Amino acid sequence: MEINTQTNMHTIKRKNNINSRKLKNKVFHGFLILATTMSIIVLALLLYQIFSTGFKYLSFDFLNNMPSRFPHKAGIKSALVGSIWVISLTALFSFPLGVGTAIYLEKYSNSKSWLNKLLQINIANLAGVPSIVYGMLGLAVFVRFFNFERSILSGALTLTLLILPVIIVAAQEAIKSVPDSLIQGSFALGVTKWQTITGVVLPYALPGILTGTILAISRAMGEAAPLIMVGAAGYIAFMPSGPMDSFTVLPIQIFNWTSRPQAEFQNIAAAGIIVLMALLLTANATAIILRNKYQNRTD
Repeated sequence: MEINTQTNMHTIKRKNNINSRKLKNKVFHGFLILATTMSIIVLALLLYQIFSTGFKYLSFDFLNNMPSRFPHKAGIKSALVGSIWVISLTALFSFPLGVGTAIYLEKYSNSKSWLNKLLQINIANLAGVPSIVYGMLGLAVFVRFFNFERSILSGALTLTLLILPVIIVAAQEAIKSVPDSLIQGSFALGVTKWQTITGVVLPYALPGILTGTILAISRAMGEAAPLIMVGAAGYIAFMPSGPMDSFTVLPIQIFNWTSRPQAEFQNIAAAGIIVLMALLLTANATAIILRNKYQNRTD
């Protein structure tokens, strides 16, 4: 009789625990749905305000004109070209450096050595450093020490330092995801280590590497603080034609317009935001197409 009573009590407690967990799961699930819905609503309202305000100011003249103190003559050409220059050079510098560092840490460096551990700790810490700190570093190193002046090259190298830790961490995780059986099979066929890395590891890991690169480049494209520190101007009335020219970028030009008291500048700032979003989506779409192409190959 006592055994049956204890069994029944144990069964009741277990059911109560199950019901309690189900209730907590439903509450947490509802909270996530609410948070997601609120985020989507805020984003939708923001996009609606931007497009309703700025879409009518988008025109060929707006894209082809230089900035001006007169709102009806102001354009975004110099900032657009400057952004393309800076982001192109940033991607050119950061991608091979980030992937090369990840390959060294994962395939050549001894994971138990003090140097490897020191590098891993510093890379993880650098990923969380505020962007303004990178701006001050770029000002001290690239602008003054290397005497690159306040140029596109200084801005691109500063943004390279900013996004490099993100690309390295993403590339490391992608390289770790490569099945060991593929690597051992390559070695069994008599292939060298470098040929295995370039022919087996990198093609398999490339979709993950490109995903991390997309996120990093997207962050760099919207940054203004580090570029202000290295001397990106708020007003450029000429086309930058080389990496040593002075420059401005879309986020700085938009900030410059929003700081003006005239309502007309607020409106063309919204148009500038649309152009920045279009540039960002174009860069992301290109990277996603490349990622999917290599992912289909590995599948």
